[in-house]
Amino acid sequence: MALNDYVTRVLGSPSEVSATDWNALLDQETDPSPFMRHAYLSALHHSGAATASTGWQPRFVTLWHGEHLCAACPLYLKSHSYGEYVFDWAWANAHEQHGLAYYPKGLVAVPFTPVPGARLLALDEAARSALVTALLQFAKQSSLSSLHLLFAQSQDVAACERAGMMLRHTVQFHWHNTLYRDFDHFLSGLQQEKRKKIRQERRKVFDAGVQFRQIQGRDISVSDWDFFYRCYERTYREHGNPPYLNRDFFQRMANDMSEHWLLFVAQRDGHDIACSLIALDADHGVAYGRYWGALERVDCLHFEACYYQPIDWCIRHRIQRFEGGAQGEHKMARALLPVQTTSAHWLAHPAFADAVQRFLEREGEGIDGYLEHLAQRNPLRTTPTA
Repeated sequence: MALNDYVTRVLGSPSEVSATDWNALLDQETDPSPFMRHAYLSALHHSGAATASTGWQPRFVTLWHGEHLCAACPLYLKSHSYGEYVFDWAWANAHEQHGLAYYPKGLVAVPFTPVPGARLLALDEAARSALVTALLQFAKQSSLSSLHLLFAQSQDVAACERAGMMLRHTVQFHWHNTLYRDFDHFLSGLQQEKRKKIRQERRKVFDAGVQFRQIQGRDISVSDWDFFYRCYERTYREHGNPPYLNRDFFQRMANDMSEHWLLFVAQRDGHDIACSLIALDADHGVAYGRYWGALERVDCLHFEACYYQPIDWCIRHRIQRFEGGAQGEHKMARALLPVQTTSAHWLAHPAFADAVQRFLEREGEGIDGYLEHLAQRNPLRTTPTA
């Protein structure tokens, strides 16, 4: 069906659409993630993390056929480019230098969450294409400078490309489980130099007297969440920035999405000193590295908490993929391998659109070369030992 076969409703809050209807669309996508669930987006909104006052004004676009929700996506009107992880500051500066406003712009993404997956939730491909048309129509009618869809699944990318949007590629690093029996079996599949380095890093942590406890779901207590937030907030403050997410957001996660969280807490001399929080999608066999923080400094503790503990856990629980988040070429030494991610972009001004298209073509060639370079540095042996 075409766009005129649907009723388009633009919503000012995730609360204006049924969680059941939203999640039903998400559950049928090939690449869902917990970050696109209604409760996650609602928590971002109602905690105040992603609202107009923080530069994330929600305008969720939905398509209806009668009383049936056929397509939907989270759209935000942005007054800045923070918290996105696909960087367009140069595009904004170029607009400003020519006396043109770049903000507000339209952004289809999960705030502060560079995780690839479904962005355009739809009953079928016709509804997905109609949703892209509705987004572009809204952007033009609202006089937005641009529209950006970040970290999209392949079906979303294809629909955007059919609509004439430009594609941009970035690189992340993900670990894949090839039926490892245990962590030693995983190490046996690495080149000797990498295997030796990981063992040395782990030994430094445990020789420092650090031990870990793992807490999942409802077993994560209020005091555990409080400790995690102290570590999380401190990490941001040490880098000179306030954290994107507040304590209320994580309380909502504990209340409404507890089954999707796993906390690793590092202890020394009976005291908690650091932690890492990962998200889980057990139904699809995926874990996501998300947040880390420490109150004490221990050599290599970051690697242990953020990579080795989660990978060990994934092996023991038959999780197929562990995504390490945005950027971080150093992750390859820990057997997280490069993966190309894709976003789609539309710019209203024809001259700027042409300039960006040329830039993306050059950048794309650079990404291809970068991936080839990384492939030559693959830390894996052909196969692990039996």
